[in-house]
Amino acid sequence: MRRIALAFPNVEEGTSYGTPALKVKGKLFVRLREDPDSLVIKMPFDQRAELMAADPETYYITDHYRDYQWMLVRLSKVHADAVQELLKIAYRAASPSKHPPVCVQTDPLPNWESV
Repeated sequence: MRRIALAFPNVEEGTSYGTPALKVKGKLFVRLREDPDSLVIKMPFDQRAELMAADPETYYITDHYRDYQWMLVRLSKVHADAVQELLKIAYRAASPSKHPPVCVQTDPLPNWESV
């Protein structure tokens, strides 16, 4: 996942709440949650609702995220093919200039460190 996101324009590594994070021009779009099996990912409300309704075992929120355009993703449940699209959505949602990301190959396993 990390390698996919770092291929997008203007993405830099950082931290957020003490966990590894990726930002576009300083704006957070994805980070590991304190629970290492979950990602916190920027997600517009409409897409978040669709994903959570379709697969609540993989996509979820806590009360903390209810009023924010963020979603939690279980790494142990997410399909590897979905990862690139999720990152593209999050990148576009956070990108100040709304640049579309470059096309990259997905990693075989949804793991933050698989590089």
